[in-house]
Amino acid sequence: MNERVETLFLIDSNILIYGYDNTDKRKHEIAKKLLSKCWKKEVPYIISTQNLAEFFVIVTKKIPNPISIEKAECIINDIIAFSHWHVISYNQSTLQKAISLYKEEKKHFWDVLIIATMQQNSILHIYTENTKDFALYKNVFVVNPFD
Repeated sequence: MNERVETLFLIDSNILIYGYDNTDKRKHEIAKKLLSKCWKKEVPYIISTQNLAEFFVIVTKKIPNPISIEKAECIINDIIAFSHWHVISYNQSTLQKAISLYKEEKKHFWDVLIIATMQQNSILHIYTENTKDFALYKNVFVVNPFD
């Protein structure tokens, strides 16, 4: 029996944002191509509710050409409903683990919360531009698609 085990990647907020924000044309094209693999059902991706919340705030308020709240809401609803996007969340024990990691590592809390959420859901790989912070954690394999 030749079972293929897929490597599941979490898509970090910055990748999702570049996929919908074309301010940086090169990063936009790379992120769009990466995300299209999921939309074409070629590969499943993981995303956390935290990533979706960060995406919403940034694309509606913090980019040079913000998108409408309604469009951002539609994108998020599409991701939640689509079969190849697997949405994960954190709970109170994840939050406690994140606080513990934060006290140990003294790194950005929101990144630590993503790490704790990944660990809780046995996700070992992440696509992110933020290799500096995520690479510090053992058993987390970080890929920057822009390198």
